[in-house]
Amino acid sequence: MRVAIIGAKGQLGSDLVARLGAQAIPLAHAAIDIRDPSSVWTVLDGERPDTVVNCAAYNFVDKAESEREEAMLTNRRGPGYLADYCRERDLKLLHVSTDYVFDGRTGRKPWTEEDEPLPLSTYAASKYAGEQLVLTHCPRHFVIRTCGLYGRNASHGKGNFVETMLRLGRDRSELKVVSDQYCTPTSTAHLASAIIDLTKTDAYGLYHATNSGQCSWFEFAAEIFRIANLNTKLIPITTEEYGARARRPLYSVLNCSKLTNVLGWSMPPWRDALSQYLTERDQSTASRSSR
Repeated sequence: MRVAIIGAKGQLGSDLVARLGAQAIPLAHAAIDIRDPSSVWTVLDGERPDTVVNCAAYNFVDKAESEREEAMLTNRRGPGYLADYCRERDLKLLHVSTDYVFDGRTGRKPWTEEDEPLPLSTYAASKYAGEQLVLTHCPRHFVIRTCGLYGRNASHGKGNFVETMLRLGRDRSELKVVSDQYCTPTSTAHLASAIIDLTKTDAYGLYHATNSGQCSWFEFAAEIFRIANLNTKLIPITTEEYGARARRPLYSVLNCSKLTNVLGWSMPPWRDALSQYLTERDQSTASRSSR
């Protein structure tokens, strides 16, 4: 099996490439531009994959409010071009979407794949539009909604929540973190394993895929500091007090039972995933320092 990984240098893409080894066809932005249909067709025809995994996205949630065209081009049209290509070439396409397609008003009940999305921001609307094109244009599709990704190869200019908290926790004596938004932080290492196993099946459709459990961003930060032995004072604030430009769902925990039933296994609890990530991070840092 030959798997084209689009967005190969990002957090999730790099974990997929590492796990797939010789089966992976790494395609970073410099190699393929999913916003350009001619690039999609030329590059993928040259590589001849059996499966395409799209990890590329415009992920700047607040900037998208003023860069709507750019967000739509990458998050809507790009997946649409990939879906058209994979339909014509009879390939499998796995596309990664987001929990932000929901508005967060469920009465604290995790969202299922049958629940109706209601995006609150430009970013969310662009991601929802992209997943709809994949679902309708490519018969052999997998669409995965996930949440709060963090991995060892954080994207340039954005990073991830864990690395941001570690950096700020070392630089500041106190830190304000939103306490009324609930989700499930997800390790790209575990998500990559789930994606690889899913693409080996013919169980096409829409899936939710996260680590298990739930927490607020404040609780997530507190656990990061606890494991990292940082004494930074955490101050809980509301979403309104934080004042981000783009609206976020207050509750975007995803029900992943459909994926669990197909794979026969579920991703670990978010606390265990975080502990594993930080342990491996420390080991990697120590290894580099000893060279």
